[in-house]
Amino acid sequence: MNAIVALCHFCELHGPRTLFCTEVLHSPLPQGASSGDISGQNEQAEEEEGGIQMSSRIRSHSPAEGASADSSSPGPKKSDMCEGCRSLAGGHPGYVSHDKETSIKYVSHQHPNHPQLFSIVRQACVRSLSCEVCPGREGPIFFGDEQHGFVFSHTFFIKDSLARGFQRWYSIITIMMDRIYLINSWPFLLGKIRGIIDELQGKALKVFEAEQYGCPQRAQRMNTAFTPFLHQRNGNAARSLTSLTNDENLWACLHTSFAWLLKACGSRLTEKLLEGAPTEDTLVQMEKLADLKEESEGWDGSEEEEKPSSQPDVVEGQELSKCSAETSLMPDCNSWNVAHRRLSVFRSLRHMRQVLGASAFRMLAWHVLMGNQVIWKARDMDLVQSAFDVLRTMLPVGCVRIIPYSDQYEEAYRCNFLGLSPHVQIPSHILSSEFAVLVEVRTATRSSLYPTLFEDEQSLNKYEFVVTSGSPVAADRVGPTILNKIEAALTNQNLSVDVVDQCLVCLKEEWMNKVKVLFKFTKVDSRPKEDTQKLLSILGAAEEDNVKLLKFWMTGLSKTYKSHLMSTVRSPTSSESRN
Repeated sequence: MNAIVALCHFCELHGPRTLFCTEVLHSPLPQGASSGDISGQNEQAEEEEGGIQMSSRIRSHSPAEGASADSSSPGPKKSDMCEGCRSLAGGHPGYVSHDKETSIKYVSHQHPNHPQLFSIVRQACVRSLSCEVCPGREGPIFFGDEQHGFVFSHTFFIKDSLARGFQRWYSIITIMMDRIYLINSWPFLLGKIRGIIDELQGKALKVFEAEQYGCPQRAQRMNTAFTPFLHQRNGNAARSLTSLTNDENLWACLHTSFAWLLKACGSRLTEKLLEGAPTEDTLVQMEKLADLKEESEGWDGSEEEEKPSSQPDVVEGQELSKCSAETSLMPDCNSWNVAHRRLSVFRSLRHMRQVLGASAFRMLAWHVLMGNQVIWKARDMDLVQSAFDVLRTMLPVGCVRIIPYSDQYEEAYRCNFLGLSPHVQIPSHILSSEFAVLVEVRTATRSSLYPTLFEDEQSLNKYEFVVTSGSPVAADRVGPTILNKIEAALTNQNLSVDVVDQCLVCLKEEWMNKVKVLFKFTKVDSRPKEDTQKLLSILGAAEEDNVKLLKFWMTGLSKTYKSHLMSTVRSPTSSESRN
């Protein structure tokens, strides 16, 4: 993260001062040098921070030396500094940490070495300890502009038995030019910086209590009430933070904390380019994440009130359903139980079509797209879950309801993908229903062994897949348009698997747009049936299978989209525009 973290102090004699700062230096490795040789390449190497070329003399001297430093070096002179304004001693080279993975250096010293950065940090320091203060003078605040950068500041007090009011005022600030990134990092920065502050305050409090126990200052000051306060301290205008905390390794610890903060904050957020408005899948995923967060908070709050359930099977089904919701939100983790998952059995839709056969796959895909219940019976849970991971890619996220594996049959309203163990009895009306399809995974006989095309298909070689339904799809049935296009992409060997996946995304988005038009036309505008038929003809979806598909996919629309349409209809401006 291209930012600077600094510790600031309000000195009673010299005003706001920067005590300690850590910055990020991006330094490409010289040709022929390994990352382990970075520490020795500090004489003439040029560092770049935020697009500014900076000399690496920072290791040979510290700007805190004042008079001994180069005259062009930024920072206050030694005569303008007291013990409370100084962190590193004269001649201290500062602290440097190397990130060998990214060739980044984290450098800590009292002031930035570059004059422009020094000015930015100086201005942020003054504002954080003067005008930009939250109520109560302790806590976080955000300020800044495009020219001088944006600042996250957290002010706090440190106990000091010799200070006015028995405390001194400090702040930790984070400065960067990216306002959105800094705002999005607020919760993370607040928690970590608050932890650093608590540690500093805890150490200072122990020193304060020990000093007050040995020599109470309050009574002594009351006895000398008419003596000027500054003179009664024998000229000790301020004490260093190492003295207040009784920690000689304080600055090394702060360097470690600040360097980790910069690295961790830069790693937790990544940018992703999104073209156009968010898709329905994205909106549904965001809504499910919000629902899961609310549920988890509710579970944490009602843990003590929960009673043991008398229906363990139902509880198990709920847990599996919850897991499936989480699975749909994490594309990198397509497992409902990572500890029990191995490599995917089915690699893609094309692979599944090769395994099941063209006619069986078409029947299965037809039922998936129509929203009928898809039941897999097998001993291997990994195989069932792998099949569902592949089949679900044909549907919008909002239309997917999975129970990966159960010891009893679950009704279709609870799930449209159901995995069962072989011994589970399925009701006869389900087996004969036209709204369900069953895939039985049996042990293959030698005469029906599946031909192994690849070495990693040994696990499929021992199985036989039987696809049955109460309403088999006729071979000459036209079927939904999207199914025909999917099959055309799968049979085209000139298209790679990645290209087929992108085709599938485009097809789903095309038909979700048709679903949106139909939803607004029928549910929001309440048009008559004759007009709806005309609209379906215009959309190229007048066939029976296409109409069924659109009605099923309508259930996958996000709540955000539906509420937006409803609010638009109810608003006075929209009603006036219609009239």
